[in-house]
Amino acid sequence: MSARTPVTVGINIGHDGGAALITDTGMVAISEERLNRTRYSPGWQAALLYCLQAARVQLADVDLIAVSGIGHHPPTPAETGLAHLGVHPARIVPVDHHLSHAYTAYCLSPYDTATVLVVDGGGNNHDTESYYAATKEGIHRCGGNPPGRPRAGGIGATYEAFTNFLGWHEQEAGKTMALASYGDPGLYPAPLFDVTGAAVHGRLTRTHAPGVAELARRTGFDFGPPGSRGGHPLGINAAAYVQSQTERALCALAKQTTAATGLSNLCLAGGVALNCVAAEKVRRLDTVTGYFAPPAASDRGQALGCALYGWHQLTGDMPSRTLTTDYFGRTYTDNEIEQALTRDPRSGLVERRRTPYRWRRESDIAATAAQMIADGKIIGWFQGGSELGPRALGARSILADPRTSTGSDALNRRIKHREPFRPFAPAVLADHAARWFDLDVPSPFMLLAPAVRPENADRIAGVVHIDQTARVQTVDPSAAPAFAALIEHSHRITGVPVVLNTSFNDREPIVETPAHALATLQACDLDTACIGDYLVERA
Repeated sequence: MSARTPVTVGINIGHDGGAALITDTGMVAISEERLNRTRYSPGWQAALLYCLQAARVQLADVDLIAVSGIGHHPPTPAETGLAHLGVHPARIVPVDHHLSHAYTAYCLSPYDTATVLVVDGGGNNHDTESYYAATKEGIHRCGGNPPGRPRAGGIGATYEAFTNFLGWHEQEAGKTMALASYGDPGLYPAPLFDVTGAAVHGRLTRTHAPGVAELARRTGFDFGPPGSRGGHPLGINAAAYVQSQTERALCALAKQTTAATGLSNLCLAGGVALNCVAAEKVRRLDTVTGYFAPPAASDRGQALGCALYGWHQLTGDMPSRTLTTDYFGRTYTDNEIEQALTRDPRSGLVERRRTPYRWRRESDIAATAAQMIADGKIIGWFQGGSELGPRALGARSILADPRTSTGSDALNRRIKHREPFRPFAPAVLADHAARWFDLDVPSPFMLLAPAVRPENADRIAGVVHIDQTARVQTVDPSAAPAFAALIEHSHRITGVPVVLNTSFNDREPIVETPAHALATLQACDLDTACIGDYLVERA
């Protein structure tokens, strides 16, 4: 990337903080948690340095820095903390939180015109739902939730509250979504939301777990004891209830907003867009012609949305960066990988457990990995630049054999230490997806949950959820050549064009560097790791 071209930077100073940098030839972005190893971390300093170094530009070369956060208003230049780096306030522009989400969704989509629907736990000015008409001329807000309605009554805040009531951090909504498939939503007959036009009125009047407890007292609904974590049948039904009601409300919003704008392509953003079960229903609505959600739909994508907004403000051109991959991180060289493998201090290796290992370079790492997976091994797969969003898509993944539940059970027990009701995802070669799943569109970002075709369900038992769906990632060789090569080798060996794919981590942020990957291999019970062309095995 050349410093002579326009350069914009985006920063998110809220939770899931991070930075992004855009030029006319590329984009780089990362969340702060990947670098400081603290989940959901606020902050942006390490992420900004990472982006500048990856793009080979200096902070002085940046033309505009766009910044967002959460709270009553977007951050002012004085509130950003950039002054201590010598950045003049004239180079800093605040961005509304929901507008940043809208830029992420629209600018990365394949559409010239679209309705953008943003649904999250909360942005600025009490926003929880908003919608926009997006064209190449601009992104114009058309409406949203009533400003006087409490944040607790929003879709995202309600889902967070139920997640919190069930015993998890409000950012762990994926656990509630997985648990919901085991419950009966029909036990609670009253709707959680009323949707009138684009206005959502939820039943909760308080956020977090107290809001659900208060709802239970008011309605007489029994959601079980707080903190049940999937261990009580009424808590399981509560998860099914909030999931069902979220699907209903989202579908109603999608219908109303696309009708209001007259634009039938729908771009969905905000943390609720990560609810792949609800998204599967939204994208199949008759009123939705095309559907897109960015892989970093939650606040992990805020910095990128800010950078895109900044580009539009700086150049006057609406950026159109149709996304085919989520690989926004930098690539690590063989020298950097070997520094970690040889325990060179420059690698930043912090060994949580000093486990002996041996390593060698492979001529065809994809073929080696595929054979190991077919033999029942569970491997770490570290290739190219990292994903920006929360889902591993073949750059920072743990992979296993999907053909039986043996691999998934071992993953939960030995490595990931996850709740047993949470499913693992299938990564399938794009050309084979429709024969294995009820899927008529690409799903490269693992944001849809189609049904598994019944005739194939027993052949990939390790990735089929209790409701016979799967959170599918379709893998195109042109977008992810190394990952596709592995799955192609696996297909030739096993006859199944699918691998089990989950994130390369164990109760920590997804690994970013070779040193992170090596430390995680040592600390958990992975069999091996493929880091670039290097095979690392326990000694």
